[in-house]
Amino acid sequence: MNPAPPRPESPPAAGAVQRRVRRRRGAQVSESLDTIAAEVPVALAYNGTPFAVMMATPEDLGDFALGFSLSEGIVARADELRIDAIETSLEGVSLALRIPEARAAALEQRRRNLQGRSGCGICGSESIEAVLRPPPRVGDSAPIRAAALQRALRELQDRQPLNALTGATHAAAWAGRDGGVVLVREDVGRHNALDKLIGALTQAGHDPLQGFAVVTSRASYEMAMKAAQAGIPLLAAISAPTALAIALAQSARLTLIGFARDDGHAVYTHAQRLLDGDAPHATPARPRAKATERKP
Repeated sequence: MNPAPPRPESPPAAGAVQRRVRRRRGAQVSESLDTIAAEVPVALAYNGTPFAVMMATPEDLGDFALGFSLSEGIVARADELRIDAIETSLEGVSLALRIPEARAAALEQRRRNLQGRSGCGICGSESIEAVLRPPPRVGDSAPIRAAALQRALRELQDRQPLNALTGATHAAAWAGRDGGVVLVREDVGRHNALDKLIGALTQAGHDPLQGFAVVTSRASYEMAMKAAQAGIPLLAAISAPTALAIALAQSARLTLIGFARDDGHAVYTHAQRLLDGDAPHATPARPRAKATERKP
């Protein structure tokens, strides 16, 4: 017997496409349309000069352009960036960006080729110094309570519509000091999601020192770099940090938290920004196997 024809489904959400799939579950075989996360080349050109091609989800690209420009130190303020055009073609999306001539000259001094990696902002850098540039030190901020971090983690689970449809995207969230999630951005690349969040945070005029960021990924060096560059005082990741991320966070006065889950977390740097509340004295935990990321 031939399988029944697939039923019509609603159009996919922004940032997603539909593709036909044949599934087997036990002895049952069926065909249907599956919702898939979109991933396309996004080319960034400053003042007419190509700078980077990132593999990204093509939504919230205005936020992405601003967040990338800020987190990479290309501009220092939102008013230094102008988006002249966003053009979509069969090959991908091109963003024509305008920055002050002094910024463009500085960019030419440290120009890079970032092609070929998903959300990787350091691939192909011309020197180690260009990669390991020190970010500004994060300013002083009031501590938050562990309960606020737990609230943000819970709320973020319900604020990822693209991942709920596709199971293929990362998310970065901004929460106030009480843990209430204010902004969320999604992308197939963890760096891109954080850049989009930084752009949205800046556009909305939020003070970075009045909250914290949560990401559904590991805390790599560049995730810590981007958070510190944006002035975010606390970055919590659901998976592990790297050694270089910890070193950067320590020097930049960034509170870096890993393994932020329902049952706890691990604070690697500047623990004074997180109050455990019900635990006046820290108890050393027994070593255990590290959990893996929930997404590739």
